Amino acid sequence: MKPLADRIAVVTGASAGIGESIARFLAAAGAKVVVNARREERLHALVRELGGTANAAAVAGDAADQTVIQTMLDVAKHTFGGGGREADLVVVNAGRGLRGSVYDSDSAQWEDVIRINLLGAARLMRAAAERMAGPVPIVRGAPPAQPPPPPTPPADWLSRPRDIVILGSTVGRHISPFSSMYGSAKAGVHMLAESLRRLMAPRGVRITLLEPGIVKSEFQDAAGYDRESFGKFMDAISPVLTPEDISRLVMFIVTQPAGMHICDVMVRPTRQEYP
Repeated sequence: MKPLADRIAVVTGASAGIGESIARFLAAAGAKVVVNARREERLHALVRELGGTANAAAVAGDAADQTVIQTMLDVAKHTFGGGGREADLVVVNAGRGLRGSVYDSDSAQWEDVIRINLLGAARLMRAAAERMAGPVPIVRGAPPAQPPPPPTPPADWLSRPRDIVILGSTVGRHISPFSSMYGSAKAGVHMLAESLRRLMAPRGVRITLLEPGIVKSEFQDAAGYDRESFGKFMDAISPVLTPEDISRLVMFIVTQPAGMHICDVMVRPTRQEYP
């Protein structure tokens, strides 16, 4: 039996690179997968590759847009969950890089970097967590005299794991002056992921932050890195990671028994010293 045969997944940033590879791995393991990215034609080609509409669905659009986020989760529920089961495996992957620091990067791109990498991630993390565990009560006023009892996880939590896997970066934890605006967004993602983990752990939802080092993909060109100089850097520490390396890690994380949680993983090419 395929290890994810009963799982419903959502993967953002799935038109290329890490997201596309993760979607393939999840589908090969039996999951039904909703894929998202802005490039609609690539998404539909991926759906065909994954076995068509019986196994996958495409939701094109900006992964930081609240309406798109709700649509992704609704499609997962109504297409593959029979209108009742929510997605139980959400991969928060969509993002973009930016070459340079606060001193010399293109400031016209700052808002977009923060919007997609931090705000978009936060919106999807919140929406996915609410679908999996229900809204967290907001406590106002004086704290209660007695601490409230811990939340009760769903009755089927041990038989049906619930995972939110968030793609961070080594530069979100180890400062790089060469991509510090991007790194600042990923540092925020690190904080959001851990804070959400602490809220969701008693509810039986696993929140995992996965922080890769150098992965060869379209990311470098889109971020504006100089092909020659950055290419020499990657050659110097080769072999660098591939999207398939990250996908194997995601598979390892989400196929663990529901009572076991791999919370935080950092992975680098063996020869990557920094960052």
